Amino acid sequence: MVNKNRLIKLIRELIRIDSQNPPGDEFRIACFVKNYLRTLRIKAKTYEFKKRRTNVVAVLSGRNNKRSLLITPHLDTVPSGKSWSFKPFAGKIYKEKIFGLGATDCKGNLACALEAINSLVEERIVLDYNLIFAATADEESGSNLGLIPLLEKGIIRADAAVVLDADDFDIVITQKGLMHLKVNIKGKRAHGAYPWRGENAIDKALNLLRDLKSLRFSYKKNRYLGPPTMNIGTIKGGDKVNVVADWCEFELDFRFLPGMSAEGMLKRIEKIIQKKTQNFKIEIEGIQKPYYIDKTHPLVNYLKKAIEKTKIKPQVKGSEGATAITFFQNKNIPAIAAGFGCEGQAHMVDEYIRIDNLYKGALVLVDFLKSFKFN
Repeated sequence: MVNKNRLIKLIRELIRIDSQNPPGDEFRIACFVKNYLRTLRIKAKTYEFKKRRTNVVAVLSGRNNKRSLLITPHLDTVPSGKSWSFKPFAGKIYKEKIFGLGATDCKGNLACALEAINSLVEERIVLDYNLIFAATADEESGSNLGLIPLLEKGIIRADAAVVLDADDFDIVITQKGLMHLKVNIKGKRAHGAYPWRGENAIDKALNLLRDLKSLRFSYKKNRYLGPPTMNIGTIKGGDKVNVVADWCEFELDFRFLPGMSAEGMLKRIEKIIQKKTQNFKIEIEGIQKPYYIDKTHPLVNYLKKAIEKTKIKPQVKGSEGATAITFFQNKNIPAIAAGFGCEGQAHMVDEYIRIDNLYKGALVLVDFLKSFKFN
């Protein structure tokens, strides 16, 4: 049975452990989680793909060892920043809220997962499947030291997954893909008093960006997601004010819908640039595929029913940003994202989670894990 006081104590303890990324050091919080599971007589293992970037994986054995469900929150937070009214590592309780760095993203979800496991153990519940729990490192910087290698190296082998990294009982079934590009433009250096003697790379870049901003991609509308977007993230160039810039580079962030191809988008971008200059280089900084799972999947149906039992109306949604659910498609593992944080609180000063969200989140998770079946 979910213990509200124990749950509140747990999240406050988690908040008090600094796991900011950057700089990136999940060792202490991973040790706390491992020891917590040990008190429940659950054997947990830690995995590091860089020193002190620690992941925790544990398995709660079920009746059917042939099927496994993964639940996975992350251990790291963004940096705290300044201007907090409450101390970011205090876990202050005020007006039915718990304040602290990571309260919503993602230590509230971590606390709910641990409390749910504690509840199952206390009730001596044996699930119909193996429950895999993975508390991962490096989510805030791309998961290259966490979930990605855990999946690629076969340390985690699951038949379905719930990423615990969302807010207000939302169920995320789809998300946009992303493509990050760095474009380098070359020009010809000259004295700033004689600009006609050179080729200004910044001028070229500005003309290119105008064309790229007007670029329209064909796509199929998605009821859960907005249209594709492009953002100019950075731009820099030239060496000195009185010198014609012979270089300029800018970074672009593209978000695209399921059904669209990153390769096809890249070809169109290259053609636009080639019309303005032949002296350029495109560096692909990162590509993540868009993701979609059918809204009738058992993961969605069982979670909706569990949420409804707490008198909350579940919302099936899409994510404009990238979440960890995209990493599962390479392994053909169906996945959704869900969670119990408070909307608009992630990465904010004076971040908080409502105690009601926390408590009901643990109840939802317990009910979902008890009822879930692989249809």
